[in-house]
Amino acid sequence: MKVEAVEPQRLDERMTLTGTIAARTENNLSFRTNGRIVERRVDVGDAVRKGEVLARLDPSTQQADVDSARAGVASAQAQVQQATAAFERARSLFSQGFVTRREFDQADQALKVANAGALSARAELASAEDALSFTELKADADGIVTDRKLDVGEIAQAAATVFTIAWDGPRDALFDISEGLLLRDKKPAAITVALIADPSIRTEGAIRQVAPSVDPQTATVRVKIGLDQVPAGMTLGAAVSGSASIPSPPVFVVPPAALTSLDGKPALWMFNPGTSEVSMRPVDVSTYETASVVVNGGLQAGEQVVVEGTKLLRPGQKVSLSQEAAAR
Repeated sequence: MKVEAVEPQRLDERMTLTGTIAARTENNLSFRTNGRIVERRVDVGDAVRKGEVLARLDPSTQQADVDSARAGVASAQAQVQQATAAFERARSLFSQGFVTRREFDQADQALKVANAGALSARAELASAEDALSFTELKADADGIVTDRKLDVGEIAQAAATVFTIAWDGPRDALFDISEGLLLRDKKPAAITVALIADPSIRTEGAIRQVAPSVDPQTATVRVKIGLDQVPAGMTLGAAVSGSASIPSPPVFVVPPAALTSLDGKPALWMFNPGTSEVSMRPVDVSTYETASVVVNGGLQAGEQVVVEGTKLLRPGQKVSLSQEAAAR
């Protein structure tokens, strides 16, 4: 019979997956009005600056609206001037008693209507100028164009995506992992991300976001790793590997020959050095491996387990160990 004292140990699992580098923030840019694209200044892969014009629509309709609104403002201002002069004249005559209160009130009312008309005309002009500005599509941040949907000559619909811009700044590494890995509820503290084309280019990161649903096509879950620093070689879309150690709680490892069964459940033969007796104890087994059995419950550090010669044992049996076994 062979006896061994068990001690807890950690069996951290090392895992490596492949993924890609992506911008932490990506925006879809679209025109705010309909129209035909007459100019496109950038394409996929181009770097852009905030406020830079990316494309333009045919502004003919919007420019005509602006011209009409400006004419309306000029007309309204002329009416205000005329109403103001009439009001001043009526006020002077009223103070001298040459016009009635009714005539003075009519002049006052006409001036108020003229001022309101001028205010409305200026608002229409501002709206028309805004609509004209909508014919230019500008970058909302510094970044890189990652997608283009339309080209010169095509009709753009309001709110339909024309460009996708990946903002400069923080980067993420995207990995699609098996749902089963998430069910373990074990998250590595740090993840090493290395460029597949040149593994010497690497950085560290941590889990920033886990998708709330499983992709029905691949049965995987998208995980975003926020990178602490982004080396120059890790460009957008670059293929990378992510390596991490998944922490394991303290477990006990015993040989497969030590395992027996008690009432249909896994058990081990335990040796009591004080009484020299053996007894069976049920245990919780987490993993069955080729050369070992991982026990995660039912044992304490320093307890002695019978690892060989268990077939002839019975509960309560007194056994004597050889000098070699006793020394062990």
